[in-house]
Amino acid sequence: MRQLLSCSLATAALLLFNSCATNPVTGKKNLNFMSEEQEVALGLQSDPQIVAQFGLVENPALQRFIQEKGTQMASISHRPNLKYQFKIVDSPVLNAFAVPGGFVYFTRGIMAHFNSEAQFAGVLGHEIGHITARHSAQQQSKSTLAQVLLMGGMIASPTLAQYGNELSQGASLLFLKFGRDDERQSDELGVEYSTKIGYDATHMADFFQTLQRQSQQSGQEELPNFLSSHPNPGDRYNTVHQLAAQWKTQTNATNLKEGRDSYLRMIDGLIYGEDPKQGFVENSIFYHPELKFQFPIPAGWQHQNTPQQVQMAPQDGKAMMFLRLAQGTSLQAAAQKMLTDNQLQAIESKQVTVNGLPALAVIAQQAPQQQQQQQAQQQQAPPIQVLSYFIQHGGNIYNITGVTAATTFNAYFPAFSATAQNFKPLTDPEKINRKPEVVRIKTIRTPTTLQQALRTYNVPDKRMEEMAILNGMTLTDRLEANTLIKVIEK
Repeated sequence: MRQLLSCSLATAALLLFNSCATNPVTGKKNLNFMSEEQEVALGLQSDPQIVAQFGLVENPALQRFIQEKGTQMASISHRPNLKYQFKIVDSPVLNAFAVPGGFVYFTRGIMAHFNSEAQFAGVLGHEIGHITARHSAQQQSKSTLAQVLLMGGMIASPTLAQYGNELSQGASLLFLKFGRDDERQSDELGVEYSTKIGYDATHMADFFQTLQRQSQQSGQEELPNFLSSHPNPGDRYNTVHQLAAQWKTQTNATNLKEGRDSYLRMIDGLIYGEDPKQGFVENSIFYHPELKFQFPIPAGWQHQNTPQQVQMAPQDGKAMMFLRLAQGTSLQAAAQKMLTDNQLQAIESKQVTVNGLPALAVIAQQAPQQQQQQQAQQQQAPPIQVLSYFIQHGGNIYNITGVTAATTFNAYFPAFSATAQNFKPLTDPEKINRKPEVVRIKTIRTPTTLQQALRTYNVPDKRMEEMAILNGMTLTDRLEANTLIKVIEK
C-alpha cells in the first residue's frame, strides 16, 4: 500500500519537475503541463462549443468594437503573438470570461452594465490578463496534479476510494477556475493594459461597485474572502484605484479617456434581460414564441435555457429534466438514437398522444455493461432510470427526458410525466408576440436627480434600484443638463 502511494507521489514529483514553465508576465517558473500550441488548440476546440451554447449578439458595431479594442490591447500585452478573438455572446448574465489560446467572451448582460469605454477596457484587460499570465493553463495543470495525488490515495486505501466523488469535488475546490491571486494579478494587468491604450483605469474600479450592488440586489450572499475565487469587490475597488494612480504617475499619462457618452450611444437598443424569442418562463410555464410550444416547469425546480436545451432540476439535485430537439426522421428513430447515444436500454415503450400531438413514451435504464462499470467505479451506486417523451410538433421532434436514480424514479415519475404530458402548441398571441426589453439612452435636459429623471420616463418604483445599478449611480445622485442615462423600454 505504501509502495503504491509512494509511486503516485513520485509520479507527481516527476510531473512537477518536468512541467515548470516561465510565466510571460512575472518571468517566474510556474507549474504548467500545457504548451502554447496546446493552449491554442484548446481554445480552437472550445470556441465553437461556446458560440453554439450561447449564440452571438447580432450587433455588428458592438462586435467590431470589442474586436478592435481587444486587438489593440493584445498588441501591447505580454503575449502579443497569439491570434486573439473577442466576441459578445447572447446571454443576459453579467459575465466575462477567457479560455486559453486568446479567446475572450463578454455577455450582452455585462455590456449593458458598463457605463463607459474605460470600464469596458478595464475588464477587457483583466480577461486578457488571464490569458497572458497563463492562468487557465496553470489551473488545468494543477487539476491534473491533484488528480494524480488523489488517484494514488484512492488506490492505497479502499476507504478513500469509497469517497472518491467527494474527494474529487474537494480537489476541484482547491483549484477553482481562477484563484484569488490570479484574479488580483489580472486586475493589475487590466489597469496596466487599459492605461497603456489611453483609458482611465479608475473607472474599472467603479465597475466593481456595480458588481457588488448587482450581487446584493439579486439576493446572492457575498462569499467570505477565504471561500471566494474572486477578491471581495470592495477590496478590489480600493486596490484598483491605487493601481490606477500608480500607473498614471509611472507613465506620466495625461488626458486619459473615460468615453462615457460614446459608449452609452453604442449600446442604445441592446437587448436587456431574457430575449423572449429564445424562450421565457412566466408563472412556471416555459414559452417558446418562435417554435410555438409551451410546457410547465415543476414547482420549486430551477431552470436554465440555452440554444441547445432547456434544463430543469430540483434543489436537492437528485434528478434533472431537459427538453431538446431530437435527431431522427421518425419518433422511433429519434428514440433509438437517444438510447444508443446514452447507452440506455428501453424497458417499456408505447405510442401516445400529447395534447393532440403524436408522441412516443419510453422508460429506460442504463445498459447492463454501463451499470457494471458504474458500480465498479462508484461502489454499487444505483443505476439511473429515465422517462423520455418524443413529441412531433411543427416539423420537429422534441425530446423531454427526466433522469434520476432507479431507486428514486417512482418519486420523480409524476413530475417527469406531468411536464411531458402538458407539452402543447403555443397559440396565445400575447406570448407569441412578446417583445424584449432594450436599453434606451435618454438625454436629461435640466438638472435633476437620477430618481426624478427615471420617473420622467415612467420607471416603476419597484425597478428604481435596478435602474440605478444599471446606470452605476445612486438614486439621489445629481445630474447636470445634457447627461445621458439608461432606461429600459420594450
